[in-house]
Amino acid sequence: MPDAVRIALVFPSLLGTYGDGGNASVLAQRLRWRGVEAETVDVAVDDALPEQADVYVLGGGEDTAQTLAVSRLADGVLARAADAGKPVFAVCAGFQILGETFLDGAGAVHAGVGLIDCRTDRLPGSRAVGELLGEPAVDGVVELLTGYENHGGRTLLGPAAKPLARVRSGTGNGDGVDGAVQGSVVATYLHGPALARNPALADWLLSKVVGDLAPLDDSEEQELRRERLTALRRARAAWWRRQWRPPARGT
Repeated sequence: MPDAVRIALVFPSLLGTYGDGGNASVLAQRLRWRGVEAETVDVAVDDALPEQADVYVLGGGEDTAQTLAVSRLADGVLARAADAGKPVFAVCAGFQILGETFLDGAGAVHAGVGLIDCRTDRLPGSRAVGELLGEPAVDGVVELLTGYENHGGRTLLGPAAKPLARVRSGTGNGDGVDGAVQGSVVATYLHGPALARNPALADWLLSKVVGDLAPLDDSEEQELRRERLTALRRARAAWWRRQWRPPARGT
């Protein structure tokens, strides 16, 4: 491993619509707080993906950005990184393009990068927009996962991929789970950025690079989590109040 852990932020101009580039910053800072040197590398769309990075981060984007990103990832660098056990973390559009196929806005099917055994089509009904809460479904992550989702895709996992979380509130993949874990590849529909809102997930990814991590004072991060979880509970309570209407008198 090089002296500094290198975190590659993949095509932020294409896959950075929802601030998911913050995930790379979170990973780097949590290493620095522990005295581990780290650097982030923004990989422009016209640049070659670095073979020597230790972690790769992909974010959300629009339909045209997805197809362009797939074409730029056809050189196999990301696949070789995953085969070598390097963490690859992808959110929303990044999640979809790492699968076998996905749809564009016109409904045309496009081949993905093929790092995750999944296929994305369209959610039935309305777009999934709002807070997403999930119970981790992987060993080593125990805190509830929280974030914001905004997507119209339904992602169906094949047998080689396992879900990242079981959905408690929200939509996620569209079938009761969110995200996918396959080897060293981890994907989710959580925005936020996800790793700012879920520091335990960030450390779980980092442990795959540097081994066991010393604990940090995450009081500020936990305060953010409490605020978001409280807001979610209030929103759910308000929704139930709107659904319940007392019977009219005399009926």
